[in-house]
Amino acid sequence: MYAIVETGGKQYQVEEGRYVDVELLGEEADSKVVFDKVVMIVNGKKSKVGQPYVANAKVEGTVIKLDRAKKIIVYKQRPKKGYRKKQGHRQGFARVMINKIRTTAAKKAAEVEASAEA
Repeated sequence: MYAIVETGGKQYQVEEGRYVDVELLGEEADSKVVFDKVVMIVNGKKSKVGQPYVANAKVEGTVIKLDRAKKIIVYKQRPKKGYRKKQGHRQGFARVMINKIRTTAAKKAAEVEASAEA
């Protein structure tokens, strides 16, 4: 089971028990975070697509660490003019461990599977 969530103007595919690097959230390390803009949930052959977001769905996670990505070099030059500009940039990110994908549809599907096994 996985979900697609929207945060920081981007969409990320997340799974329970895995981590994802997202834009900085303004949270401290070891704090809980909830993504409520869930665009899509896929559970086996059953999938639920939101319009624009899935109702009553949220993804819970824990911020593992705050860090910065590898440095990139931004270099500008104008030929024959003697203009050169070199800059470096490191984008900040938050690493979030996904704990739980919650939705009423997923809960109902789990109940149906449990009753079918019994």
